Amino acid sequence: MNKKELEQTLVLIKPDALKNSLIGYVLSQLSEVHSGLRFAGAKIVQVNRMLADQHYAEHRGKVFFPALIDYLIGLAHYPNDPWKRRVIAFVFQGPGAIVKIRAIAGPTNPDEAREKSPGCIRALGTIVQLKDASGNVIGERMDNLIHASSTKTEAEREIKLWFKPNDIPPLMRAYPTEVNKEYYYFNDKKLSLSHEPGSVCLLAPGDYVWKSDLEALRLIYKGRPSPCNIETVAAKYLINEERETV
Repeated sequence: MNKKELEQTLVLIKPDALKNSLIGYVLSQLSEVHSGLRFAGAKIVQVNRMLADQHYAEHRGKVFFPALIDYLIGLAHYPNDPWKRRVIAFVFQGPGAIVKIRAIAGPTNPDEAREKSPGCIRALGTIVQLKDASGNVIGERMDNLIHASSTKTEAEREIKLWFKPNDIPPLMRAYPTEVNKEYYYFNDKKLSLSHEPGSVCLLAPGDYVWKSDLEALRLIYKGRPSPCNIETVAAKYLINEERETV
């Protein structure tokens, strides 16, 4: 399969789309008939804070960041129904996948989407004002129904954050993998090669891993500079796990 066929992008159907029963509509708009793209991976995720923090890492420190995290984990739309909090994650694949999905999704801002691209998915979204404890408006949160990767670099980062290699069929994997030969354990933002009380086994010998993840883990364990932190690697392996560490 050539590189154009293997171009991939991450799509997240967010909690507001699920709450408003828009799953079928979104999937119909993104279907192969409309986009010419295929599914390479799909999963239902109950998003933990570690995963949400890593996904929106570029927005840390901004006034809307806490609200953005609550939005993605489902707390904003299901404050009293934790069992309903979930996101549906997809990997779409095919020529021009990133540009095609972004065009169908529309502008990030729902108001702009309605003005510039009526009929797009995000035109059905809303903007929520954020207020401080005194009721003063301090910002806004865009409830825009779906996430779609913006560039090839972001697509790779996000797909590797949400999906393990075995979540994607071997012939549909766009990024290099490697067979792991060590045990790697995670506990309190630390990495070890042996089990300690409270630690979680991230990887065992024989597991298929994104090559870049394994390279990062080796650097982190040796105390050397790494292109990402341990939480970036650990987040995907703790998806849907019942762990106090997440």
